[in-house]
Parts: sequence; C-alpha cells; structure tokens
Amino acid sequence: MTHNLVIFLFRLFILTLQIETNPNSSLLLPIMSAPLISIITVTYNAASTIEPTLESIKKQTFTDYEFLLMDGASTDNTLDIVRRADIEGARIFSSPDKGLYDAMNKGLGEAQGTYVVFLNAGDSFHSSETLEIIARAAEENDVPGVIYGQTDIVDSSRQKIADRHLIAPEHLTLDSFKEGMMVCHQAFVALRRIVPLFNTDFRYSADYDWCIQCLQHARHTFYTGETLIDYLSEGISTANRRRSLIERFRIMSYYYGFWPTAVRHLGFIGRFINYQKSLKK
Repeated sequence: MTHNLVIFLFRLFILTLQIETNPNSSLLLPIMSAPLISIITVTYNAASTIEPTLESIKKQTFTDYEFLLMDGASTDNTLDIVRRADIEGARIFSSPDKGLYDAMNKGLGEAQGTYVVFLNAGDSFHSSETLEIIARAAEENDVPGVIYGQTDIVDSSRQKIADRHLIAPEHLTLDSFKEGMMVCHQAFVALRRIVPLFNTDFRYSADYDWCIQCLQHARHTFYTGETLIDYLSEGISTANRRRSLIERFRIMSYYYGFWPTAVRHLGFIGRFINYQKSLKK
C-alpha cells in the first residue's frame, strides 16, 4: 500500500468520525484536501534564530503539511529570510499582536491540518523524519488526541547541551502534568479539533494550561519513543523563569488543588537542584 493511499484512508477515517459526531458540519468536505499537519511558528524580529527552524522544516521527508508563519510585524529581515526559504505550503502573516499566545491563537485560527504542532523560532525538528514519525503514529494508532516525544536542549550552534529537565513519560495522562510540564510544548502534537485557544491572561505559561486542556479532551495519547524537537536553550519562559513559575503554580493549583500543589513543589526544589548539578558534570 502506497504512503499516499494510507494518508487518503486515514483522512477518510477522520471524515467518518466527524460525520458520526456532527453530520451537518460544514467542515466535512475540506478535510479531504487539508494537510495532515499544521506547523505554526510565531516570530518577532527573529532573524538571528529563524534559519535553523526553516531548514528543519524544508528537509522533512514527509510533506503533507502546511507551514504558518505568524509574525508580529517584525522590523528586521525575518520576513525576507522566511520568503527566501521558499517552503512549499507556507502561508505568511505579519501584523501587530498582543504577545506570543495571542499570535499562537491567530495561528490556530488559520490552521487547516488534522494535527497542529508549534515550532518556535530557534527550535527545530530533531531529524528529517520527525514529521514522518508523527504521521505514522497518527495513522497506526486510532487518531490519538496527543502524539508526543522527547526533547533535546541545544545551543545556538545546534549542539546538544543537555536532556530536557523533565523526561516525557511513556504513558501520558492528565495526571502526568501534576508533576509539571512533562512534555515540551513543541514535542506535544495535538489533534486540532480538540485544542482550545490559549488563555492570554497568562503571559509566560499559557502553554502549560493549553496542554492540560488538550489532555482533558484527548481520548488517548501516543508516545513515539523518539526525540522530536531540538529546543534552543533561551526561550521566553527561560528568560522570565520566576514569573513563569508563579503562573505555572497558579495553573497547577487550579487543576490539581492548592495544597497538593504546594506540597508537591517541595519535591520540585530537590528535582531542580539535582538537574542543575547534572548540567555541571
């Protein structure tokens, strides 16, 4: 059976599910021509970091995707670099936004894929077969609500400097996120029809809240057993770590209870210290 035929049958299966749940939906016909995966990248003056991201998309062996570039009206040459990359299926949007998560919401509003994955400027797919791995997981495992994998931390020269401080579990459930952001957002691929918008009341950790809501609506999840993402070590939450942790505590308390969250954070302190020690070895 050819790969294209497998993709067609997979979409037909998705279409059947939608007909069963909502036979009058206006979204039924477009799914047969929509891409399997929507890659969403948010940028603002990202000329110094965007090229490895674009290169990792262009070299993918799996090509049934769309690439959405949501730019916040950059004043450098970010857009020129993106256009020169000439990625097939790219759609470029540039306008002022109200921050990272507002731009991500705009990307969700434009996405047409069955699955969505966010790839920040500076981050990249780990290998040329990353999307192939994700597509295979979707096709062979009854349309998981979330497909996920591991993340490597890299420096600006794309050299691995560490494993992520939290290793993604083999079995991911809603309760897994009691322990924190157990899966890097970029390695967390979600079925588009179950995803919420990001809560823009959170400036630094809305991705943690978003992942929890996705898990609430996922029938099941699937672990690829592979490293999916190379994550550039300095992101928005890294640069604003204290504020991010305060937001994350609020979110965790909302979903899992204040006192259990407070007690659990005593253990997080030790976990953080051990991770810092491992980085110095």
